[in-house]
Amino acid sequence: MTEASRRFLGKARRVVIKLGSQVVTKSGYRIDLKLFDELAEDVALLKAKGVEVVIVTSGAVASGMGVLGLKDPPQTIPEKQAIASVGQMKIVNSYKERFAKRGMTVGQVLLTRDDFESRSRYLNAKETILAQFAMGIVPVINENDTVVVEEIKLGDNDNLSAQVANLIEADCLIILSDVAGLYDKDPKANPDAKLISRVEKVDALVKGFVGTTKSRVGTGGMGTKLTAAMRAVHSGADAVIASGKSSHIIQRIFSGEEVGTHFTAMTDPLNRRKHWIAYTVKHSGTIVVDDGAARAIKSQGKSLLPKGVVRAEGKFDRGDAVAITGRDGKVFAKGLTGYSAEEVRAIGGLASWEIIDRLGYKYADEIIHRDDLVVLG
Repeated sequence: MTEASRRFLGKARRVVIKLGSQVVTKSGYRIDLKLFDELAEDVALLKAKGVEVVIVTSGAVASGMGVLGLKDPPQTIPEKQAIASVGQMKIVNSYKERFAKRGMTVGQVLLTRDDFESRSRYLNAKETILAQFAMGIVPVINENDTVVVEEIKLGDNDNLSAQVANLIEADCLIILSDVAGLYDKDPKANPDAKLISRVEKVDALVKGFVGTTKSRVGTGGMGTKLTAAMRAVHSGADAVIASGKSSHIIQRIFSGEEVGTHFTAMTDPLNRRKHWIAYTVKHSGTIVVDDGAARAIKSQGKSLLPKGVVRAEGKFDRGDAVAITGRDGKVFAKGLTGYSAEEVRAIGGLASWEIIDRLGYKYADEIIHRDDLVVLG
């Protein structure tokens, strides 16, 4: 890790640590208590320095399999949820017992996609975690596997950790995996693969390095970790992917040791609300714009005016998130619309001063104000 990395991590005051299923369990799907002991010790040292720590944990299904003596992963969602309900108890108790030995109290927070997509629930979740910080509690966060279905599923805990990092305005996201970081090719298939210690920009070249290997009980591979790192750096947080199986890895990262892969935060990150629009809220419909409007939005940071609208697709209401595409159908932006789909269809192609003539009323000159609009990619 470079001198710049050491300087940044030394100043970090709010950190999200994500642990994968392969990290928190060992052979036979048993909880790795040695890891929990070391993690508790590392977190206690961070807290003693005034660092606020959130843990995003996987392992509910894996540990549930261990408790129930199962050898093969569940095949159906109800089976997975039933097993997760057992494993979640085991996981939380492990955090509770090991952290209590070092004078720390943990508090469980279970989240689903709905909690992030609803702005009010998003803010409620943030306020709860901030209250936990104020009370000295270490939040332990997981997706609510026992009730989640595809419609509200976050997808994987790598994604969840990036969402949480944005939610609490973290300085750093640390993703602990069963691999040492990002390699130039899949290390499980290529013994000569080389670890990449620092990434300044998550671009197409880096994405080409990502392997497709997944664990039997996990939901993500290196691809989901890279996406999570990208989302973190876009919100202004540094990110580190490192091996959770390495002894006291958190201490080693914050001491400046050259371990894992460090992703540098963007110098001009999205503000938290725009990050929420870009990566969290699900769009309800699509607005297709002409070439002039696309250029104005992408290159000049302009709002979307009715004049540039070609058509509206799908059903959406005022305040909903919508995707913005050019005539080629490629999504290049997302935003919160100031008009419903029916209203957009009625005023598309008109000048702003003609809105009242067509609708009989007007909310704003813009269909999507630039403050509510995010260019993607």
